Amino acid sequence: MEQEQPKGWSRRGFVGGAVILAAVLGLPLAAIRFDLFDTGEGPSERQRTLMKTVSQIVIPPTDTPGAGDVGTGDFVLLGLAHGLEKSRMPLPKDTPQELARHVRKDGSLDQAAWLEAELDRRAGGDFLNAATSKQASLLTTLDAEAYAEGVREHPWRTIKALILTGYYTS
Repeated sequence: MEQEQPKGWSRRGFVGGAVILAAVLGLPLAAIRFDLFDTGEGPSERQRTLMKTVSQIVIPPTDTPGAGDVGTGDFVLLGLAHGLEKSRMPLPKDTPQELARHVRKDGSLDQAAWLEAELDRRAGGDFLNAATSKQASLLTTLDAEAYAEGVREHPWRTIKALILTGYYTS
C-alpha cells in the first residue's frame, strides 16, 4: 500500500527554505568585503563614492532610503568584479576605443573605470563635484543613450541592472 505524502511544508523543507532565504537575503550590503576582489582589481575610494552617488540618483530616497544609502554601490562593484550580469565577458575585437582603454587583464570591460571616466568626461571635469541637478541630468542622458532603439549592448545597462538588483534585494 502506497503511503500518502503529507500536504504542506515538512520540517526539513521549511528549515532548508529558511536557510536558502537567509543566505540570499540575509547578507546586508554593508557586509561586503573588498578583500574578496582579485589583487589589483579592487575599486578605488573614488569609484566607491561615485557608485554610491550614481546609485542614489537612480533610486533616490523617498519614505525609504535610497540605493546609495543602503550600500548598493558596493554591491554593484562586487557584482561587476565577479561577473554578475555577464560583466566579465571578453570584449569583441571591434570594441570602440573609448571602451577598449578600460579593459581588464582578462579582456573584459572594467565598467567602474569606464563609468568614472565617462561621467567625468560628460561633466567636463569631476562628476562628483558637479551640482546634484547636473549629475542627474548627465545620468538621464546616459540612460537614454543606453536604452535607445537599436542599442543592444551598453555598459550602463549592466551597471543599472546591478543597481536595481542590489537595491531590491537589500
